[in-house]
Amino acid sequence: MRLHVDQRHEKVLELVRERGSLRVAELAEELGMSAVTLRRDVEALAAQGLVERLHGAVVWPSGQSRPAPAAERPAAGLVVGMVVPTTDYYYADVVRGAREAVEGAGARLTIGLSRYLPDEDAAQARRLLSTGADGLLLTPSWEHGCPGPGEGLWAAEQATPVVLVERSAPLGHPAARLDRVRSDHAHGAAEAVAHLAGLGHRAIALAVQDSPTAPRLRVGYRAAVEALGLTPVTASPLDDVPSRSEADRFERTLEYLCEGVARGDVTAAIVHSDADAIVLIPRLQARGVRVPEDLAVIAYDDEVAGLADLPLTAVAPDKRAVGAAAARLLLSRLGAAAPGGVDAGPDAPGEGPAARRHLDILPTLRVRVSCGASAAS
Repeated sequence: MRLHVDQRHEKVLELVRERGSLRVAELAEELGMSAVTLRRDVEALAAQGLVERLHGAVVWPSGQSRPAPAAERPAAGLVVGMVVPTTDYYYADVVRGAREAVEGAGARLTIGLSRYLPDEDAAQARRLLSTGADGLLLTPSWEHGCPGPGEGLWAAEQATPVVLVERSAPLGHPAARLDRVRSDHAHGAAEAVAHLAGLGHRAIALAVQDSPTAPRLRVGYRAAVEALGLTPVTASPLDDVPSRSEADRFERTLEYLCEGVARGDVTAAIVHSDADAIVLIPRLQARGVRVPEDLAVIAYDDEVAGLADLPLTAVAPDKRAVGAAAARLLLSRLGAAAPGGVDAGPDAPGEGPAARRHLDILPTLRVRVSCGASAAS
């Protein structure tokens, strides 16, 4: 497979970092590149100060410590790179969990932020690897939580261990062979449906914002409605036509729920996210829809649900546990002991790579006032 220029640079840096120096001809042969192409790559890397050229050889820059290969180092010498869209809101706890696990093993965590910008995931990953990261925790900015056509191939082609965090790839996609750890959002949605059904509700709506979480919520919701024999409810208009703005999303969701209650077609709803639910409930009440008497509500995420003036029952993904489990899995791939966590087993010489892991962390349901049931019940 022909490598992109950034992938070639990563491989050159990896080999020079591990060995200290290599002759250009030997390096070109090992990488299967022409000497002309390699010299051009080396010149570009040398211009950035990432390597030095010396008498036909490529040398790790003087004055910079050269780490030993990851498999030969204790955890104290390892660096874990983590690329996330943001460290705000949902991902704050994911990063916190990863950091606690990494630092608890004596390693160091470095962060790259994509801010959901096109191609920024790969750029941040390259930056972290070029500055010494031994492995990567990746949360790519895939619109629906999984790669679209042509997306994500770079993640599967990394020479270093990679663990996907809160993302997955469809079967058959090269990235599906990567380790991954994610919240089981489908299970969380199904638990919310089951709880509402246990309170006597037969017609339960789902109102979700367009996000990487939404597809899994719809899967769990539909599966639970079918399994429990509940009354199918007309889908939210946002399922077919995404909102044009935040104001449009709130207005269309409000109309959808008010009309459903007025017709008697809807008695309960699951709303993603809890921040959306906090905005919607006063608007519902202003339209004469009482919560929970006319409409029982369960929010999804539980970032701020307990702080609402009407405390919201909410499904709470264990984001910190996801970050910690992903970090421990990556550390185990790097041959480091990760206390208290997943042991994937390091890749043993001569035995081939250890089996990859797909781990789903189950969310929990926190019962408050908005669903019409007390926490004790």
